[in-house]
Amino acid sequence: MGEDERRGPSTTSVHGGEPKVRDDRAVVQPVVLSSTYPFADTAELVEYMEGRHERPPEYGRYGNPTVAAVEAKLAALEGAEAALLMASGMAAITTTLFAMLRQGAHAILTEDVYRKTRVFAKDTLARFGVEVEIVASNCESIANAVRPNTRVIFTETPTNPYLRVVDLPAVVALARQRRIKTIVDATFATPINMQALRLGVDLVIHSTTKYLGGHNDILGGAVMGRRSLIDAIREQLGTLGGVADPFGAFLLARGIKTLALRVARQNESAAMLAAVLEQHRAVSRVWYPMLPSHPDHAIARRDLTGGGAVVSFELHGGLAAGTRLVDGVRIPKLAASLGGVETLIEQPALMSYYEMSPEDRAAIGIREGLVRLSVGIEDAEDLRADLVAALDRL
Repeated sequence: MGEDERRGPSTTSVHGGEPKVRDDRAVVQPVVLSSTYPFADTAELVEYMEGRHERPPEYGRYGNPTVAAVEAKLAALEGAEAALLMASGMAAITTTLFAMLRQGAHAILTEDVYRKTRVFAKDTLARFGVEVEIVASNCESIANAVRPNTRVIFTETPTNPYLRVVDLPAVVALARQRRIKTIVDATFATPINMQALRLGVDLVIHSTTKYLGGHNDILGGAVMGRRSLIDAIREQLGTLGGVADPFGAFLLARGIKTLALRVARQNESAAMLAAVLEQHRAVSRVWYPMLPSHPDHAIARRDLTGGGAVVSFELHGGLAAGTRLVDGVRIPKLAASLGGVETLIEQPALMSYYEMSPEDRAAIGIREGLVRLSVGIEDAEDLRADLVAALDRL
């Protein structure tokens, strides 16, 4: 075990992937705002092209010093050989799947992965001749879907909105027997609450827009894993072009410095609020992986060090009760996204599935009374008092 691997999460968040002293002596990685990087002369160009000279890539679409510095930090956070930062979480997902799949390949996705991931797989990958099968989020369903041409198993844990926790070691064991690559979207887990690569997964993806950035002011996505796999995805990124911008990368690095502190606060506050919600008369059910009532509690206790910021719950009064609650709280903001310093609240039936009928929403498991709360870093007692007061008025 190397020195970096023995460090705690806060130390890694602050110092991971960084040199002791930079060449320019700056404590913080500077923002390099350049689209092209000149060569001193033709001899240097030839040496670079032949791999005999290390320097920034010749053009910004292939790399940037600020972005590269953040990628080193992301790799350190996940214990990965390499990381690749992109323009959004969806860019990370789509570019990775394009790099990993070819015409005639078969991919298995679990049913709780992010909705747009499923849309991309079923609509776009299918047009390129990739067979896609979407199955329940358990090892038995995944095993039953495996074919001779299966190349990728893509899952998410915890899932949105019910915080289901997939048994990753079991999925990895199944995949390795058949030489299938495993990819997990671990955005909800964060590298603080779960080390997916240490559980055997081949690639882990994060929407850095969420916890990693932490301040609701950037878009980004990243994929981490073995260098050989990341290099193949990087080559695909150079063609598709969903690259990260250097200033966004700088803000991401700034956010990561406090990641472990923020996640610890969110774990604690969300767990307290989940327990409060479970006891309130207006609430029919709560989904939070660290509650004993959660269906995957045992797996969560084994593989996660915290439950994260998101608490989902169902109200007895259905959609109307959810609307009264969302409009009645004073601190949470009605907004999409999660993992930031501000507490956010939403009704998935209206925010993500508005165009569907109640019957169609029910068919895919979206309950009318469902509310999703993403807990920020405000004082937990203030959040509790605000939420309980709004619930008491229902």
